Amino acid sequence: MTIDIPQSDALSLLSAKSVRERANELLELGLQGELEHFSIDLSKLRECAHRTLAVTKNNYPDLQVPLHSRWRHFEIDGVDRWAMLAGARRFSDERGMGRAAYDLAILSVLLDAGAGAQWKYHEPVTGDTLTRSEGLAIGSLGMFAAGMFSEKVLDPLRADAIALFQIDPEEIAEGFQVSAENPLVGLDGRAALLRRLGEAVSLRPDLFSKEDEPRPGGLFDVLYDEGLAGKVTAGRVLEVVLDGLGPIWPGREEIDGVNLGDVWRHSKVSGNERTKGLMPLHKLSQWIAYSLIEPLAWAGVEVTELDDLTGLAEYRNGGLFVDCGILKLRDPDNLSKRHEVGSELIVEWRALTVALLDKLAERIRIDLDVTKEQMPLACVLEGGSWAAGRQIAQEKRPGGTPPIEIVSDGTVF
Repeated sequence: MTIDIPQSDALSLLSAKSVRERANELLELGLQGELEHFSIDLSKLRECAHRTLAVTKNNYPDLQVPLHSRWRHFEIDGVDRWAMLAGARRFSDERGMGRAAYDLAILSVLLDAGAGAQWKYHEPVTGDTLTRSEGLAIGSLGMFAAGMFSEKVLDPLRADAIALFQIDPEEIAEGFQVSAENPLVGLDGRAALLRRLGEAVSLRPDLFSKEDEPRPGGLFDVLYDEGLAGKVTAGRVLEVVLDGLGPIWPGREEIDGVNLGDVWRHSKVSGNERTKGLMPLHKLSQWIAYSLIEPLAWAGVEVTELDDLTGLAEYRNGGLFVDCGILKLRDPDNLSKRHEVGSELIVEWRALTVALLDKLAERIRIDLDVTKEQMPLACVLEGGSWAAGRQIAQEKRPGGTPPIEIVSDGTVF
């Protein structure tokens, strides 16, 4: 079933196309020296591409790079934890598997805002101690496997709207092994986001409860049915994510009562009377979209036009460009300050990151002599830019912290 949504000023910003267009607008201004916070040196792009490609070849020597998604974190150290969990559950059909996979991917991504440098997670089964995104992924998988988000005792691998709506910070803290000695940044924000997820899911039966009780995984039924009837594009996956999950983002810009989510103010962004100065980024929504593609493939539905989506505007990709010297702060004092996520400096950094990731992908394809279809942007991210950003951060700063410090509330990164 295709859901027809009328166009409006708000909806014009709820797409990857709008992210890419406005990010490139700021990149062009930056290349002309007209941005307030960053200067841009594209002569360093080739060197940055070489570093990224070296990391990619180290991680994937055969260059068979999978998509950048939450599923990679569930496979760290060569252990496919989801496959083991799903195999033990023995889902009876594609829809049961798909709904559970969507439940897990969506809530796990929403729990994956920056953890902070001090937090760690001990995985009981392997004995490994994990940090940052990997730790958050495995911690959220553990909570999911234990049935924390399910209202059905005999069906733990699900996330029901009513259970999500009742989540409190103490439950999340226990699941992530938080203590005074093991603090996690943005704990209240994460719990609040899951509660808002439960509320949003319960309000949209057309998206989330076609063939089951309200749950995030209901999106699988919508896209699976569309895939059986025709093709599903990556842009379409993002469209339903932005449509269904838009209300969960707290205190954001709105137009005509529509919550715009990861959209922020920047004085140099053009647009009409109502959208001028608004820079869409949709980082978590796009990462969710990337993470919803593979379960469809497991069920036999191919998602096409992967490069409809953009790169992800977060601090590892953005830090790569700062640490490689492509982006340089005009005021070096800003390196020693903490910046709110809605500040124009951070919005500018994130937007330039999106535009530069396209440039980086083009350079890597030239070096490899491959096409966009052979090495889509999602594979460049996975190979890739995110890992290279982490690597160079570890080389330059104790603890591998990003070059620019952001005040995180647990709902953006």
